[in-house]
Amino acid sequence: MKSTPRFLLVLLATGLFCACAAPSKRAELARTAQGEANSALLNRVEMPQSQDPQAKSRPKDVTVRILLAENQKSARIKHSGKIYIYTLDLAKKYKISSSGTLAVKTLGGGKVQVGTLQSAKTIVIEPAGNTLLSWNNNSYSGKIFIIPAGKTFHLVEYVPLETYLYGVLPYEMSYTWPLEALKAQAVAARTYTLKTLENVKNQHFDLYSDVRSQMYKGGGKQYDSVKKAVDQTRGEVLTYQDKLFFTYYHANCGGGTDDVRSWNPGTASIKPLSGASCKTDSHSKSYKWEMNLPRSKVETYAKTIGLSGTLKSLKIARKTDTGRATNLTVRTSKGSKTVPCGKFRLATGIRSCKITKLSVRKKDVHFEGKGYGHGVGMCQDGAHGMAKDGKNYKKILKNYYPGSEIQTIQ
Repeated sequence: MKSTPRFLLVLLATGLFCACAAPSKRAELARTAQGEANSALLNRVEMPQSQDPQAKSRPKDVTVRILLAENQKSARIKHSGKIYIYTLDLAKKYKISSSGTLAVKTLGGGKVQVGTLQSAKTIVIEPAGNTLLSWNNNSYSGKIFIIPAGKTFHLVEYVPLETYLYGVLPYEMSYTWPLEALKAQAVAARTYTLKTLENVKNQHFDLYSDVRSQMYKGGGKQYDSVKKAVDQTRGEVLTYQDKLFFTYYHANCGGGTDDVRSWNPGTASIKPLSGASCKTDSHSKSYKWEMNLPRSKVETYAKTIGLSGTLKSLKIARKTDTGRATNLTVRTSKGSKTVPCGKFRLATGIRSCKITKLSVRKKDVHFEGKGYGHGVGMCQDGAHGMAKDGKNYKKILKNYYPGSEIQTIQ
């Protein structure tokens, strides 16, 4: 059995989950645990001393590292005001007091150049005060680390957790949606992030900036509705049996979510990810869909699983009680194989595995179905509908993650 992460041991040691402690004692224990949990996560990454004098007055928060780009050979990073540029050991450093654009490029011998500073070690660009950094048409308020990688470099932003969420919400859920839906998304995204930090697999970063983790385009551009959703739920996460869990979510479930094993067969099922009813997502254009997939695209996929030849048939081999296909059988003139529908969906681009009609024709394969995405956890369109019906974010989360508890950890 895997050992319990320090972060969770800290939570378990507090009065957050102990009904027998007096209120004042619970508050004291919670404050202690919050400080230890923040310290543990803050210390897990290498953080050089900030060069901005104003940094000391800012509230401490868990730092997350977001991979913005990898294997770059050049980049141009704009800054709206004063910035500090330095190596991790602070052996080389300088500042620029006015707005402008920094040229970043690779040099021979594994070195990179940022502005006029050259080094074979990581170089940090730290924005001062209200300065924003802009790259690839997105705005960032955190520090950007330029990490040499042979003949290329990686761009990684170090940013406080809550600021990171400002840059996630409007790209995972429309900022125009009701506040209670946005608050539900904030809690789900915060929980997903902290769960990911329990077992970071990459040396230089924690999360991707795309669908491999959560969509993120920088916390520099902030929407009032998003800021309210994040700020009003600050520190709130979902737990099950006193532990964080991966709070998966998707665009539309097509009338009901499914057990996590329908999407990822190797994952252990827990009550919050066992499936939930949904009666509020039918307003969306994603609720029903149909598409024609060229036969050649299915045959190309078949080759990746070791099946050559022409496509003969494609059938649902197994499905859940809600009608979501878990496995498909692909048959060509050279043989047949049964594959997880989730992998087929990602490879071919069908909108979901809740397939209601499937037929192989002369030139294409015709699909009809419901929903958009993997169908596990929170249905975002459903959350939108529940919020429009007057439900608050706690009821939304309780519906899509049954058996979970909302806890405040910082």
